[in-house]
This record gives sequence, structure tokens and C-alpha cells, in this order.
Amino acid sequence: MKTSIIHVSGAIIIHDNKIFCTQRNETGTLPLKWEFPGGKIEPGETPHQALQRELIEELDLTVNMNNDIYMEVRHEYDFGIVNLSTIICRLNNTKPILKEHHNAKWVLPNELLVLDWAPADIPIVNQLAQESLEAL
Repeated sequence: MKTSIIHVSGAIIIHDNKIFCTQRNETGTLPLKWEFPGGKIEPGETPHQALQRELIEELDLTVNMNNDIYMEVRHEYDFGIVNLSTIICRLNNTKPILKEHHNAKWVLPNELLVLDWAPADIPIVNQLAQESLEAL
């Protein structure tokens, strides 16, 4: 059996010492799980380019991105292997508008662990819960 590898880019958006989290919709893969917003990296795109495109498509949002990848996670789901690259971002004077997500919220780092996260996001959540956001 061939297992597909899905390359995904996720945004860790920080504003006022809080992190923006989105909840997947009720239908589709991983219903109602929380995640960092983003999506699939299309052929020819960098993680940064994919993230910029996805944030505009899903949230009508533009952000300032760090140049470096914050953390990469590889997680095997029943539908395939997800390679998730996350990037630290800062809000760029725009407010997110939910187009595809069920819900969204801004949370403090120590509140991240309360949400029901998609499995690929959990190692990132665990790391962020221990970080000082000012240092990122």
C-alpha cells in the first residue's frame, strides 16, 4: 500500500502575548480538532508562500512571518503522513475572518493544553506552552 505524504505549513500567530488557534469544521478530516491555521504546500511553493496563500484564502489575513521554520513535525494518520512546518508570525493590522473554520480563539501559552488538538500539532503545542512568546 502506498502512503501519501502531505506537506503542510502552519502559522503560529502571536499578538498581545496570545496565540491564534483555529478549530476545524464538523465535516472532513479531523472534525472539530484545534490546529494552527495553514494548509497544504502546493508543488513549487515554499512553506512561507503556502502559508501566505492559505491564510488569505481561509482567514482573509496577512501576517509578518519569521524567516526560519519554528518546528517541524511528522505524524502518521490513517489517511497519510503529514509533514507539518510551523512558522512564527505576527499580526499585520488585520483581523482574521473565518471562512472555513468552525471556531477560532486567542489563547495564552498555558491555555493551549486545554484544547483538543489535531495530533500533528501536539508536539508544537507542548513546546509553545513552555516558551516565552516575547523571545520568539
